[in-house]
Amino acid sequence: MTDISQEYFTLADGHRLPKEGFGVYKLEDQAAMDTAIASAYQTGYRLFDTAQLYQNEDLLGNALKKLGVARDQYFVTTKVAEANQGYQAAIASVKESLQKLQLDYVDLLLVHWPVYAHFFETWRAFEDLKKMGLTKSIGVSNFGIAHLELLNTQASERPVLDQVERHPGLNQLALLKYAQDHGLQLQAWSPLARGKFMETPALKEIAAAHNKSVAQVILRWHLQQGVAIIPKSAHPERIAANAALFDFELTAAEMDKINGLNQFARDGREPELVFENGYQY
Repeated sequence: MTDISQEYFTLADGHRLPKEGFGVYKLEDQAAMDTAIASAYQTGYRLFDTAQLYQNEDLLGNALKKLGVARDQYFVTTKVAEANQGYQAAIASVKESLQKLQLDYVDLLLVHWPVYAHFFETWRAFEDLKKMGLTKSIGVSNFGIAHLELLNTQASERPVLDQVERHPGLNQLALLKYAQDHGLQLQAWSPLARGKFMETPALKEIAAAHNKSVAQVILRWHLQQGVAIIPKSAHPERIAANAALFDFELTAAEMDKINGLNQFARDGREPELVFENGYQY
């Protein structure tokens, strides 16, 4: 079976991104974080995804330190919250995040949500943070095509990644095509829609045909379309199951069937409203 630690996408800036990462959203105490990170690393996960908003960057930093592995053996993503957007605020907040993470740099820094009031100055801060060596790659999260096009009107450097809500109920195929046409890597948060599709008959049928779980089928669907994923779990057996995705392949008909489950239905916020209001309503 392929070890997920060997599975990468190459970003437009030349840096490598693990195809499957580990999300730490809602891991809120040190013991749970330590167990989850140790288990994930042992399973082969090398990307760990946090955010200022999750208020657990310090817990992740402690857990990574306890792993005792070389810095170049793992990849860390964090995201700048809406309240910390703006040129000076973004730079100050990233320096604080690095202190909490006990790191000299993050591998990937994302604007967590598009915010109209600080849209261009936040990105200018990101370009400068990269020049300072405080992050290797810069990207965005929850940006739609209109936000990406607007950013391109003033950006010196384009984002290399857009992390968005994506699952069978919100397949984002139009955004995916845009990303592929513009050398932008898409990464799915909530790739399993918090378990919402586990009893869907079409998915159960596909899972049975491959002797896999519905969760594994959904995660494989993402990967086969070139979308990176960051499933999250605190349970070692589920962490391992979520990584067992490289010993089977979905057929074109099965991929079409999963694409057909789309309902344009979000679990999270509507990015355009966050953009307008400046916060998650």
